[in-house]
Amino acid sequence: MTHSNRKQNEQDNLLSGKRIRDLRRRKGLNLQELSDKAGISVGFLSQVERDKATPSLGTLAQLASVLGVHVEYFIARTKPTDSITRSQNRERFAVADSSLSYEQISTNLPGGTLTSLMIFVPVGYVSEIARHSGEEMLVVIEGSIKQTLGDSTFVLNSGDTLHFMGDTPHSFANPGDVPAKLVWTGTTPRLIGKEE
Repeated sequence: MTHSNRKQNEQDNLLSGKRIRDLRRRKGLNLQELSDKAGISVGFLSQVERDKATPSLGTLAQLASVLGVHVEYFIARTKPTDSITRSQNRERFAVADSSLSYEQISTNLPGGTLTSLMIFVPVGYVSEIARHSGEEMLVVIEGSIKQTLGDSTFVLNSGDTLHFMGDTPHSFANPGDVPAKLVWTGTTPRLIGKEE
């Protein structure tokens, strides 16, 4: 097979068994549980996840239904321009009565696991203590925050970063006299705090 034919076959085969496997694991299902719920054999599912077999569109729809996604999650391919967010086009939003505001800076990549937000932290804000699965990374863009991670507390200033596992109890505050701006990236949606 020539290089151009191999490249064309890769482009024609949009299905990624790895996406199915990764999502199954994130949902806490083993192979047997997913195969039972989707009505397919465990051996066939194992082959699909290893890209050794190709399911029909109907079977893929069954898997998607059990895993709570659309079929496109497994087969969609994005254009490079779909991966860009432009600062002038991002809308700022807040959740409930929280004083934090956000801009979504990640895009919806099929099979993607990261979420990324710009977080605007007003003076006086104090979050609750959170603990959850996944990992997080903070980058302070403007201002500073006081971060608590487990038994440690430290100040992060503009340009500082913090990368940690979400199952470590953590919280943050802005005790300074200017608003702070952070980039948050993680594999678990950010838990929203409250203002004191």
